[in-house]
Amino acid sequence: MGSPTHARAGRWTGGYAGSGKTQLGRIIASHTHWPLLDKDSTTRAVVEAALEAIGSSPHDRDSELYKTVVRPAEYVALMTAVLENIECGSSVVATAPFITELADPAWCEEARDRVEAAGGRMEVVWVRCDADSMRRYIRYRGAARDAAKLADWDGYIAGVDLDYAPVVDHQIVENNAALRSLQEQGEKLLARVIADE
Repeated sequence: MGSPTHARAGRWTGGYAGSGKTQLGRIIASHTHWPLLDKDSTTRAVVEAALEAIGSSPHDRDSELYKTVVRPAEYVALMTAVLENIECGSSVVATAPFITELADPAWCEEARDRVEAAGGRMEVVWVRCDADSMRRYIRYRGAARDAAKLADWDGYIAGVDLDYAPVVDHQIVENNAALRSLQEQGEKLLARVIADE
């Protein structure tokens, strides 16, 4: 599939841990040659070093300190990188959970305004995944930050809204093992993007 030509876009690909959001981001980036900015890849080393420096586990993603201080800074860094790419004339794919952000109308409005001020448009894709597929994907990737989730899977999944949807206009990709491959769905998603231009 060729690289589509259109106005600059900031494509947010969100979803719960193990949903396939980063894989979908890679599929989109590989077909379009847009830069891929994954929150974990771009901030993990700094986050882990900071957490260790303050005496926390480098894999902590559940404490109030992480949620109220560290996590917001990760999203500021990600947004800054997205805007810099758009300002330089490049569309960009940003992958992160975005669970809190895409449920907050004020955050979404500010993000859209900033992307539009930089000369682009904001597009949101939410990746949905059933619990069994999610657990399988999380086990497969073997990330240390997922150990707590897997140790108490029932407790973790009880706090996951499998029917979650962003409060802004968005597209849904269903990434369940029994459905079409994520590769195929990513390609269909890109075909719709091109057709809408």
